[in-house]
Amino acid sequence: MKTAAVDAQWSACVPDAFKNLINPQTIVSAAEHLQRVAPEFDAKSFIAEATEGLAPLEFKARAMHVCSALQTYLPKPFERAAELIEASLAAPTAFNEKGEPVGLATGQSAGISGWIVWSLGEYVVRAGLQQPERALKCLHALTQRFSAEFAIRPFLVAHPELTYATLNQWLTDPSPHVRRLVSEGSRPRLPWGIRLQALVRDPSPSWPLLRALQDDSSAYVRRSVANHLNDIAKDHPDAVAAWLQAQLQQAPKSRIALLRHASRSLIKKGHAPTLTAWKVPTGFTGVASLRLTPSQLALGEALSVEIELQSQAEQSQTMVVDYAVHFVLASGKHSAKVFKGWTRKLAPGERCLLQKSHSFKAITTRTYYPGVHRIELLINGQSCGVREFELRLT
Repeated sequence: MKTAAVDAQWSACVPDAFKNLINPQTIVSAAEHLQRVAPEFDAKSFIAEATEGLAPLEFKARAMHVCSALQTYLPKPFERAAELIEASLAAPTAFNEKGEPVGLATGQSAGISGWIVWSLGEYVVRAGLQQPERALKCLHALTQRFSAEFAIRPFLVAHPELTYATLNQWLTDPSPHVRRLVSEGSRPRLPWGIRLQALVRDPSPSWPLLRALQDDSSAYVRRSVANHLNDIAKDHPDAVAAWLQAQLQQAPKSRIALLRHASRSLIKKGHAPTLTAWKVPTGFTGVASLRLTPSQLALGEALSVEIELQSQAEQSQTMVVDYAVHFVLASGKHSAKVFKGWTRKLAPGERCLLQKSHSFKAITTRTYYPGVHRIELLINGQSCGVREFELRLT
């Protein structure tokens, strides 16, 4: 079913770009599976519309573009379309020995799976928002082949009572994919998803869900809980610190790891109640020095960051040592991003040397500008020194 026109369009795309996980080949595969379960589905016309103009689009725009084609060619009664979608799906995505889902990328299997399911989830939102019971049932199936974390959010906004009741039922679902959706889909600030402003203002509905999932048997689920808590911490840091104080009591190792990951932003900021929850003192008693080499470097090179610490405390002290890069912006101002460093415990009078290489190679997620950048040393969230270096683009 693949055509020369589809091949030509695909050849214009950069083959290793993340956005290319939604590509003409995955569209053709999805069309074949939809036509397999519904011979009346016009696969040829769907492929033509879904692939036309696809190449220059970014990732999310590609998902939405394919969804628009689905709206054109799937049956108009949503009940029939939902049945067709569910019948076309592959078996639920499996997990490897590390507990991570496998097979998400290509969707080339005995049914639809992988990133193209993002478009199907968006279709469920557009066509099924007014039939929420049937739509949520479809999302339950979709999330087991990729994720429905973006699609479920409009239902939390439009039908909060029904959707939260459904999430509570899914807390004990046998599928880790579904249990993860409970946490991931309801994150207040999920990247690429619509912001749930009601939860940004008041995270109360999240606490029972997170409490039920924080000791889940799946690390995949627990990591989502940590990210959900990190979202809440951006607007309610003291509430998350209080949660830490309570949930760290007699916590198993898996929960301690979850809560540490959930605390990462607050620890970087030196949030005192969070540091107290982890029994980390604020500040540092001693002498800290920061050295950068070279003082000038070109884009693509690496900066050596060297930190020397000398404790002057009378007791051992635990330190979370991070550093912030103050990047030059197009305006000439600076914007800081904190990078994770080290956790160390120093005995009275002890000295230690920490070293790290920070790369300034070109990446798609950041635009570098020439000029004087800064590195700021942070110990337990407190600034303990700043040094400058110059970045050249050529």
